[in-house]
Parts: sequence; C-alpha cells; structure tokens
Amino acid sequence: MTSPTYNAPRRYFVDGGGRRVLIGLTPEETFEFERLDSEQAPGQAQVAPDGRNAWPDAGEQRRLELYEKHEGAWRAWMAQSRTERREGFNLY
Repeated sequence: MTSPTYNAPRRYFVDGGGRRVLIGLTPEETFEFERLDSEQAPGQAQVAPDGRNAWPDAGEQRRLELYEKHEGAWRAWMAQSRTERREGFNLY
C-alpha cells in the first residue's frame, strides 16, 4: 500500500535561484520558518506561575504566524487547483 505522504502535493516551489520556498511565504520567511521549526523542542512553552496556563515563547509565536500564512495560501492554492481540474475534466 502506498503511503499518503508520498502522494501529497508539494507544499513548496523552487524559485529562480533554486531555493525551496513554501507556498505563501517569501524565501526569507521560508528560511526563518524552517530555522524556527528546527529549533522548536516538543512541549517547549512558557508556564505561568499557577502551572495551568502555558503560552508560546516569541520564537514559537513567530513560527505559528508563518505557518498560518503558509497554510492559508496552501488551502487557497489547493482549492484553485481542484477548481481548475474540474473545469478541465469533461466526460463528453
């Protein structure tokens, strides 16, 4: 059985300079996102004195902002791709 990971469309494109760029982000934002993502340890967050509330640190906050920007553009791109495929598909 084929893994869905291998069949998933790429979330990036290669720019004119040969750099991999996440859809919806600039090359600089992609670099920043990947750097922040690689630095993030699982469960890393600031814990409030009461021990109940946690909030992300500044790096995690920025990583989430970039991810949301990318995810929004990705969803729009996928919706557009599906529409274009349907319009180009004729049975008759």
